[in-house]
Amino acid sequence: MKFTTPHSNSFIVDQTSDEIRGSGSASDRVLLASVVMLMIFGVLAVYSSIAYFAEAHNTTATSLVLGHVVKLAIAFSVMIIVSKIDYHVVARLSKLALLLSWLFLVIVSLYGTEVFGARRSLSVAGFSFQPSSLATVALLIYLCAFMIRKRDVITDFKKTFIPAMFWIGTTAFLIGIEDFSSAAVLLVLCFIMMFIGRMSVVQLGSLVVVGIIGGLFLLSQSLERQSRISNYFDQVIKIESSEFVLGAGYQAQQAHIALAKGGIFGVGIGKSTQRDFLPAPYNDFIFAIIAEEYGLVGAGILLFIFVLILIRGVVFIARQALDELGTLIAMACTLTLVMYGLVNAAVACGLFPVTGLPMPFISYGGTSMLFSAGMVGILLNISKQKRQEVDHE
Repeated sequence: MKFTTPHSNSFIVDQTSDEIRGSGSASDRVLLASVVMLMIFGVLAVYSSIAYFAEAHNTTATSLVLGHVVKLAIAFSVMIIVSKIDYHVVARLSKLALLLSWLFLVIVSLYGTEVFGARRSLSVAGFSFQPSSLATVALLIYLCAFMIRKRDVITDFKKTFIPAMFWIGTTAFLIGIEDFSSAAVLLVLCFIMMFIGRMSVVQLGSLVVVGIIGGLFLLSQSLERQSRISNYFDQVIKIESSEFVLGAGYQAQQAHIALAKGGIFGVGIGKSTQRDFLPAPYNDFIFAIIAEEYGLVGAGILLFIFVLILIRGVVFIARQALDELGTLIAMACTLTLVMYGLVNAAVACGLFPVTGLPMPFISYGGTSMLFSAGMVGILLNISKQKRQEVDHE
């Protein structure tokens, strides 16, 4: 059997000795069950961590959790709807979505709602929207489609690498103006996808150089970002100190206390005490609350679910995709979901600097959850169109 690369936007795989067609099977049930488990985990974790936030905003934890459940229901609906849309159609619309996200990113940098010193969201009629989530998904899918179209000249510097860098660099810069951590993760994801897509290793090396230069520039423009990096490198000294730190290193210190209190089996559901001390325990540091209440066992189960999603997405869905476009998009969506989850956990454990990245389907919020659900929907659609080989007699 031989695969040939399509040269049109139809993204159809040619056939040779064997017939390749979609098997028309059901969506990947293991992936769907894993996402549902994450959602249940998220409801319990949000309920445990949001009490202080509710009190500060003159509301109740129950009402906020109900709002979270409603968002989960909407996200689940989006997941099912997207799973019915052929991923080839999604690929064709990715360029338009990417250009639209650029417009939103410019608007949010000028008129966005400022939270913790950064403008990352737009608020319209009481609804908040983060364009960086749209930009991330749109860029990765467009990059997959772009590499398929450029397969015959995939290592050509002028025809492939320069155009790819235009889309990647522009998107990462617009995101990085207000959200450095999301831009950094996006660059890492693009690097991985370009490597999988067989682009030149030498050219990818230049992407690393550009990323470092751009990162240093964005760091130089923000004292808060510089503080986060410096705090990360000397956090061990601060955490081991007998004095509590109220400024630099405070977040990491409180997260480590939560992890230590959890032990093996945790303090019990709803019995977290660090939720009153950790900034944004319902979002950025929700993994610390989970580790405190459910212990090493509960935190390990949560991480195992993300590993299971990685295995299903890469080993099963991507490998059995109908065509190469499906393989690349499945890889991109899977790696994005898993990387966000693991980075959030790593921040709580002190392995990474404080980033502000949410944990998919666990953290409290709307935009990230919707686009995470959209990516799962795309994975489910790809899994339905499995490659089926039929030998000609």
